[in-house]
Amino acid sequence: MKDLENIKKAAEYIKSKVDVMPTRAIILGSGLGELAEDVKNPVYLNYADIPAFPTSTAPGHKGRLVIGELEGENVLLMQGRFHFYEGYDMDVVVFPVRTMKMLGITDLIVTNAAGGVNTTFAPGDLMLISDHLSMFCTNPLIGPNYKDFGPRFNDMSDPYSKESRKKVHEIAKKSGLTLKEGIYAYMTGPSYETPGEIKALRTLGADAVGMSTVPETTVAVHAGIRVLGISCITNMAAGILDQPLDGDEVIETGQMVKEKFSKLIIDILKSDVM
Repeated sequence: MKDLENIKKAAEYIKSKVDVMPTRAIILGSGLGELAEDVKNPVYLNYADIPAFPTSTAPGHKGRLVIGELEGENVLLMQGRFHFYEGYDMDVVVFPVRTMKMLGITDLIVTNAAGGVNTTFAPGDLMLISDHLSMFCTNPLIGPNYKDFGPRFNDMSDPYSKESRKKVHEIAKKSGLTLKEGIYAYMTGPSYETPGEIKALRTLGADAVGMSTVPETTVAVHAGIRVLGISCITNMAAGILDQPLDGDEVIETGQMVKEKFSKLIIDILKSDVM
């Protein structure tokens, strides 16, 4: 398969640029990319230089891999991701995660900026993802199955490790951080959802909504990678507040929460959560 050949080429290129390949990776969502600036002894790999890698066009995404140390812990970070709304096929959206599998990544933290559907949430809240909804979107596993990665029909009963979430709540409690937990609904975008759609999602049990994460999680779980998901609630979803939605809120709220977000990620890396 051509895609598999491209995944191998990308992985070989990345391996050739670093001395030690981490087993843990983090995908940094919109407004959350500054965490990568704290990496010590970094190796920067622009997506454009990696064979077969797509290019990120989303606002606030630098479009590069950063490999190095966070508080002494080796990690690979994606400073920018790919979205279906950018016009990419799903195979392209999840290409980096399949490359991670080829690199030997065993644990993945996926982060995102999300709209609050749960009316008890507020901008600036951090939410552990317990589960997700994606009924209205294309499954990235449609098409030929990569049997070297995982089975044709993979189990999704625990996509965001329940055991890991329990440990993260303990970490947050010790540090005095209030941490929400809930279900993330995936919509393709790029239009924000209508008030009617948000009402429907709330009825279905969603607590937050966004335009990423679910394709990457689905492919990671298929490949046997353990996943932990964290949403930064950057705004309240359509119809909850009497005001229009503005993409600038994503970046502004990311700035507001960067300290507690960074501390939580570093505490997770330094513990036995992942």
